[in-house]
Formats: sequence, C-alpha cells, structure tokens
Amino acid sequence: MMIPRVLTIAGSDSSGGAGLQADLKTIAAFGCYGMSAITAVTVQNTQGVFAIEEMSPELIQQQIQVVVNDIGVDVVKIGMLYSPESIEIVAEELQKLGDIPVILDPVMKATSGSSLIKNLAQEYLIEKLFPLSLLVTPNIAEAEALARMSITSDNDIEKACNKLAKLGPKNVLIKAGLQPNDHANDCFFSDGSITWFEQTPIDSQNTHGTGCTLSAAIASCLARGLSLSSAIREAKTLITDSLTQFADFSLGKGNGPVLPTILHLAYHDFQD
Repeated sequence: MMIPRVLTIAGSDSSGGAGLQADLKTIAAFGCYGMSAITAVTVQNTQGVFAIEEMSPELIQQQIQVVVNDIGVDVVKIGMLYSPESIEIVAEELQKLGDIPVILDPVMKATSGSSLIKNLAQEYLIEKLFPLSLLVTPNIAEAEALARMSITSDNDIEKACNKLAKLGPKNVLIKAGLQPNDHANDCFFSDGSITWFEQTPIDSQNTHGTGCTLSAAIASCLARGLSLSSAIREAKTLITDSLTQFADFSLGKGNGPVLPTILHLAYHDFQD
C-alpha cells in the first residue's frame, strides 16, 4: 500500500509551532508521509522572529529534486518563500511536476507581526506561483496586500477572492478568522462560486502556526483522496477542535502554538 506523500516547501521555525515543523507534524497526524525543502531558517519563538537566514536557491532546488526523484510526491504545500530568487526556483521545479496539486499559503507575516517576505517578492509570488496553484490560502492581511484593497466586510472578502482568482490560482480560500468581527468565517472561491465555511470565534492565545497547520491539513486530505471542498472542511474541523478543546494549554510567553493541541488526531480514524 502506498502512503500518501506530501512535500512542504517552507521555512523552519525554531520554536516548532509554525513553518515546516508544524507542517510535518500535521501531515503525520493525517496519516501521510511528509518531506521538506527548507527555504529559510528563522530564529523564532512565541514572542517574535529575531533573525532570518535564507537558503540559497540552488540548495532549495536540490532539496526538492532529490525527494521528488527518489520518493515522489502526491501534493505540494508551499509556505514561507523569502525572496524573488527562491520563488523563481520553486516555480521552475513545480512546472516539472505536471498536474500535482499545489497548496500555496502566501506567508507574509508571523503571528507576532514580523515580516517573513522581502518587499519585492510579493509580485513574484503572484506572477510565478499563483498560476501553478490549485489553492491559495491568504489571511485577511495577506489578501489585502495581494489584492491591493482594504477589507472591512464580508462583501470585501468576496471581492478580494474574485480579484485573487483572476491572478491565476484555480481556487482561493481567504481565512477571515483574525478579522475583528462577530464571526470567523472563511470564504472559499471556486469556479466563480462562493462558499462560506462558518465558524464562531474562539477565545484562545494559542494561534501560532494556525495558517501553516490549516494549509498542511488541506494538502494532507487531498493526498488521501478527498475533494478540495471536503479537504478544507476537514482541515477547519482540525483547527476548531484544537483551539476549542485545548484553549488553556499554552507554551511560551507569547502566542502559543496550535500544534500541541492536534495530538488528539493520533486517535482519530482517517481510514477510507
């Protein structure tokens, strides 16, 4: 039996709460085999990002090539890409993979507010990676930057989804969970239609790595054969259960990681 294989192309978070560490834990929790290509090393904890050292484009490329050529890949999840050069080399490798689904989480800032992308890289992200992506998963702030518009309402979110979809990705999911509102609904745009995934806001400080975890969970569910809509719903259930059931479980002095709360997935049955 072939184990579903998910490759994460992302930055390293030394605290283990976000980045490829969060991705690999989530991928394993969903019964998939995780592989990684490290794009940058961040000196990071729950309170902030204190330093960033980017991998060379050649090293990123080699990491992708060796695992793809040897093990193979069913779904690719992309997180932090710090520079135009990194984005360009990743796009080059993705084009060689053909129709393999790509989930792009356009990471721009850490939960603490620290920038995780160079200013010039945003346009490269849109130009090079949006057209190769099955799904792009920005939060509100990222959607505002990418769509070049202010988002203050659900109607704005729908407009932003439409604008982002016109830039190339097949589908868009705007994560509205951090919006100051009476709900935390996410907006899914696919084939010209809008679907809202409804969610009551959860009072929790353990939000470090939620975006990474969600996108990695979607990628894992796709690798296991779920439809995109079902994969999003399953991934959102993971985040909701984690934040709700373990709201009082905290690590660190800042925004605690969501990852320790998903350990209960080991007891969840994801068999077909």
